[in-house]
Amino acid sequence: MEEKGEGMLPAPDTALPSCSLAQSLWALFTSSLAISLVFAVIPFCHDVKVLASVMALAGLAMGCIDTVANMQLVRMYQKDSAVFLQVLHFFVGFGALLSPLIADPFLSEANCLPANSTANTTSRSHLFHVSRVLGQHHIEAKPWSNQTFPGLPPKDGAGTRVSYAFWIMALINLPVPMAVLTLLSRERLLTCCPQSRPLLLSADELALETQPPEKEDASSLPPKFQSHPGHEDLFSCCQRKNLRGAPYSFFAIHITAALVLFMTDGLTGAYSAFVYSYAVEKPLSVGHKVAGYLPSLFWGFITLGRLLSIPISSRMKPATMVFINVVGVVVTFLVLLIFSYNVVFLFVGTASLGLFLSSTFPSMLAYTEDSLQYKGCATTVLVTGAGVGEMVLQMLVGSIFQAQGSYSFLVCGVIFGCLAFTFYILLLFFHRMHPGLPSVPTQDRSIGMENADCYQR
Repeated sequence: MEEKGEGMLPAPDTALPSCSLAQSLWALFTSSLAISLVFAVIPFCHDVKVLASVMALAGLAMGCIDTVANMQLVRMYQKDSAVFLQVLHFFVGFGALLSPLIADPFLSEANCLPANSTANTTSRSHLFHVSRVLGQHHIEAKPWSNQTFPGLPPKDGAGTRVSYAFWIMALINLPVPMAVLTLLSRERLLTCCPQSRPLLLSADELALETQPPEKEDASSLPPKFQSHPGHEDLFSCCQRKNLRGAPYSFFAIHITAALVLFMTDGLTGAYSAFVYSYAVEKPLSVGHKVAGYLPSLFWGFITLGRLLSIPISSRMKPATMVFINVVGVVVTFLVLLIFSYNVVFLFVGTASLGLFLSSTFPSMLAYTEDSLQYKGCATTVLVTGAGVGEMVLQMLVGSIFQAQGSYSFLVCGVIFGCLAFTFYILLLFFHRMHPGLPSVPTQDRSIGMENADCYQR
């Protein structure tokens, strides 16, 4: 405090928010451009190791965009961020629903499974599902003994047609980095471009636009003394000084909220990945074409749920929305488990799960940040927990599915749903135990005294 306050004028006080905005916009520009490059390069990857490296780069870029976008929305809008987070995640779901429709016309209709394969029904359905997901319908049907799976595309041109899907997605994504670059220019963060009026409001202007009139006295302070320590900088969460002296409930809220999203996002990934395989197995034995509609139905209702959550989040507290979502997930899996022989209940349950899982992440993020009064690093922790859960639970459910059969798929859903509910109850408990900050007038007086002391020095 003494080093920052000594000899400083009010003008340089906005340097820290500008630095954070510059870091965020450059991270978004680099990551979105990397995704376009990755999609353009994928058709030229004829070795699985090269393809794995390229996909890992795409995963890093998508994780960066996810973290920065959520963090900046929370940082800018704070208590009003719930609606904006729902809008953001609606477009995430809309993109997940739209991208397969773009790729579908370029996929071959040929079955990639050998006609005389001796593999059992389970292996055949799993391989057929994997082939549909990866779009590798162009592999010629050959006996397993003669199948070589060459790295180069087949001679019939189907591989080239699949490549068009990746190139189209790369072109569709290109306006995103261009828009971010334009915003960098308008925000005067590009030295090579002429200066212009910023499009985004500064922290002071945004506070003046959104806060009630009776709180105008606090806004007269310099930005340095109004900013929240947890969101001053992209890497402020890693600084030990911002965590020193924090109560145990501060860390418990981060951990339990991340565990809730570990379970719910993990369930989202696992259900969308294996509901097809579950449907084609006994006892349901749904046809491949009908079962193929289940993942689309699931993501369609996730998108619909996020659209409906935009007006709902403006009238309902995030904590209430998360509670309804988690309870709905558990009840839906229990119903699917009880009526596991009914195909109609499978379709209805899939749609229900999509609705309940749709708004869990943005609502949990808004609730956790509000519980910590925007002083923690909940966005980074929650995005990490959700991503790890989506990776780990898919591997775990897939292994159990392969070893124990299709019935274990719903049992895993019930178990993970109950764990998510348990962690959410713990989160509510730690929230009640978390000490609140001093009232605004007391805080303003202490900040004003620190400010006066700095300028006297």
